[in-house]
Amino acid sequence: VQLQACGGGLVQAGGSLRLSCAATGRTFSSYSMAWFRQAPGKEREFVAAISWSGGSTYYADSVKGRFTISRDNALNMVYLQMDSLKPEDTAVYYCAATPGDYSDSYYWYDSWGQGTQVTVSS
Repeated sequence: VQLQACGGGLVQAGGSLRLSCAATGRTFSSYSMAWFRQAPGKEREFVAAISWSGGSTYYADSVKGRFTISRDNALNMVYLQMDSLKPEDTAVYYCAATPGDYSDSYYWYDSWGQGTQVTVSS
């Protein structure tokens, strides 16, 4: 599956953004999906994941209660709704896919989008 993320931008602290990730490939509905992020000088970190059916989700503690991951298998799309954004959320955000169960380890994922920049000003 090939992925392309979009929706990033510049927002003030406390604001919201919605990231989208478009997937190509007929087997999208069998993939678990995730969002990761990478800030300058830091390692890529897990943000959120969703099962192939959308029935199960998992979040990093740092975003729990503020971010929501969802998917639409009919449209081959996965989303990340980000609310109450903080300056520490500034990073390049990547969507990722794996044919198995989801994980919070980036080694688990074999398909990656190109990344979209999110900048939160204080």
